[in-house]
Amino acid sequence: MIGSLASATDTEVAAAAALAGAEVVRARYGRLHSRIDKGSGDFATDADLAAEQAILDVIRAARPGDAVHGEEGGRQGAADAEREWLVDPLCGTLNYATGSQLVAVNVALRNGPAAVADPFSGEVFLTDGETARVRSGVPGDERPLAPTAETRLVDVNLDPPFPSAPGFRAVDLLAHPGFVENFRPRVVSTTLALAWGAAGRRAAYVTDGGDLSGSVHFAAGIALCRAAGCVVTGVDGGPVGSGGRGLVVAADAGTHELLLSMTGGRGRTG
Repeated sequence: MIGSLASATDTEVAAAAALAGAEVVRARYGRLHSRIDKGSGDFATDADLAAEQAILDVIRAARPGDAVHGEEGGRQGAADAEREWLVDPLCGTLNYATGSQLVAVNVALRNGPAAVADPFSGEVFLTDGETARVRSGVPGDERPLAPTAETRLVDVNLDPPFPSAPGFRAVDLLAHPGFVENFRPRVVSTTLALAWGAAGRRAAYVTDGGDLSGSVHFAAGIALCRAAGCVVTGVDGGPVGSGGRGLVVAADAGTHELLLSMTGGRGRTG
């Protein structure tokens, strides 16, 4: 299959690479994993490394002139490469290492097509940058992503760091009277939260942070949500990008405005 991807679109390359990583993650699930300490409580496992290698094999075969920035291996490829793939081979490593299946595999061409694969449902969420869809594990089953706020479920990332404190702290959002009245919190802590938002399974997603647009953790999910029609800004209501602050991703403008009123945002959309 890898050889046939040379003539495939970037979207198909992203999907194939994400699924290759997901296959490794699924196959190694439930084992006793070796851990590589990355400092500050963070770590990778042998599954992270093996999944990243599987993803790199696909991208290198299909797009040998492109650079790749993997979470575990850093940037590889020609220094002057005009295109760069952002790879998070196992988003939710702590979940995975403790036996949870709430994980994802992220592959995104910087400022281009992207894919997020769920190793355990068999789904892959993909975008060409203009449209977004999901494929199940059933051949031929592909549907457009359709955000909706009907569930009222909001995923809130509670992992440190918290660069916007004390102005904004995610834990304070959960106790805000307006949040309690309108939403119900969930904590997935992987890119699945963004993919589910694009698919209408979550009303919104909120996380603190800096500029997440070029992050291996968030680039694929942001691309999906934008293509699906979600409202995507920082926690301050400003655009996501250089100088940005975290994310508020909502299924519709009303949900977005309501959340910004609780995060201290200025109500700008983008």
